[in-house]
Amino acid sequence: MKGFRSVGGAQRFLSAFSGISPHFRPRRHLMTAAAHRAEMSIRFAIWEQITGVAGLANAA
Repeated sequence: MKGFRSVGGAQRFLSAFSGISPHFRPRRHLMTAAAHRAEMSIRFAIWEQITGVAGLANAA
């Protein structure tokens, strides 16, 4: 169970995590280092827009 209090809690986490994790794991073995860095920059910018983190940095 790896620290989850219930099977239901683990299932809820894993169902959400399974949709998010591929976003941060590009197929690195098919990319050059420069292409990987560029792709991850784009993906993190998208993630910041989705989660609203981008607006918090400007507000502070």
